Amino acid sequence: MTRNQTLSLAVAAVLAALAAGWMVGRAGHDEATTPMASDTSSTDRKVLYYRNPMGLPDTSPVPKKDPMGMDYIPVYAGGEPASDTGTVTLSPGKIQTLGVRTEPVLRSRLASLVRASGTVEIDETRQYAIAPRFEGWVEHLYANQTGMQVSAGQPLMAVYSPQLAAARQEFRLADAAARRLAQPDPASAASMERLRDAARTRLQNWEISGAQLAGQDGSDSMVLTSPANAVVIDKPIVQGARFQPGETILRLADLSTVWIMAKVPAMQAADIAAGQPARFETDTLPGQSFAGEVTFVQPVVDAASRTVDVRVALPNPTGDLRPNLFGTVVLEQPSQQPVLSVPRSAVLDSGTRQTVLVQTGPGRFAPREVTIGRRAGDRIEILDGVAEGEEIVVSANFLIDAESNLNAALEGFGAASDEPGATAPASPPEDPHAGHEMSSEDPHVGHAPAPVKPSVADDGGANPHEGH
Repeated sequence: MTRNQTLSLAVAAVLAALAAGWMVGRAGHDEATTPMASDTSSTDRKVLYYRNPMGLPDTSPVPKKDPMGMDYIPVYAGGEPASDTGTVTLSPGKIQTLGVRTEPVLRSRLASLVRASGTVEIDETRQYAIAPRFEGWVEHLYANQTGMQVSAGQPLMAVYSPQLAAARQEFRLADAAARRLAQPDPASAASMERLRDAARTRLQNWEISGAQLAGQDGSDSMVLTSPANAVVIDKPIVQGARFQPGETILRLADLSTVWIMAKVPAMQAADIAAGQPARFETDTLPGQSFAGEVTFVQPVVDAASRTVDVRVALPNPTGDLRPNLFGTVVLEQPSQQPVLSVPRSAVLDSGTRQTVLVQTGPGRFAPREVTIGRRAGDRIEILDGVAEGEEIVVSANFLIDAESNLNAALEGFGAASDEPGATAPASPPEDPHAGHEMSSEDPHVGHAPAPVKPSVADDGGANPHEGH
């Protein structure tokens, strides 16, 4: 056998061995994959997503490993019990790790609690203006200091008025003549009585009455007294000054009762009514609380601050509540009828809708849209959406809500892809350079088979090297 024939037979044997190995491997691969394909087609299970093997709130649309090298667990469509969209299932360990707490929905009387800033003001019904109705001069000013405390009937000032002196003299003379002529000349006595009555009327119009009519002290001056227990809050006149009829020369205020003007947001003012209790607190008087009641609610909203003025009357027997003192007003109003309520932390408010997470089973939580009512302290009234006694999440609900939204989005994505008209994902484009690379002259590509082809093709032919 020639050398060429021997080389050709060796090459043929190698090719046959390679072909036989490829056929055996292909058959084994088909046998291994055929049961899996049949099992997949028989169960028709579709992977929705892959979840963290440690129960952490982390999912992936494709297979991956966690930082410890553990594979993410696939979650199949239909692999869990049927539930509402967005339902989240947590293990006991995960519930403890996240700090999930639940509370039942309660039906009770909801106490409305509103806190607003307020300022102490003078009671407008307890202010007094000393404004004589006649012209005169201040001869002596007793209440000569702003802030001075005065008692009812205490002298404020002594004034002199020519008009007042003439009217009082006329009254005295007419009264004396009427008394003297009552017996000898009744007609003249009647005339004097009419003159006396006219003088009395003029003095009464000037708010002069009683002992001040005749001036029994024999002086033409008149003393003006305080109408109540009060404080001098304004003193625009000084001793010796002249005043005109109706001019305010002193202003007094009774501070035994004061007003608190509270600025309440318009949204919270709807439930406030006159007669409900109120409380005033201020940092100026730490540890003290002053109780009163609402006396008036302004019917007009302040356009600048969007608030409603609420007036609270407070007794001030010690005088500690001074005008312009700033503090906080607390308004309370218990509900007349029991209502369903939940803690404020249980409501997830997106601005357009409000939801709570309801515990539907052990470790299972489902979002539920609710209609909320008024707020009172740390609780919110629920008008619709949940029933009394249902357990709702009050802690860590933001984390559960985030996973619930993710589950709902994945379920919606899976439903969309299962529709008959859904478009399959496009296959990756072929590499335009693939053919070019195969045809390029790479010294490392196809180098081994190169000597074989000419040997097979020249089988039986003359070898140019043979015999040399």
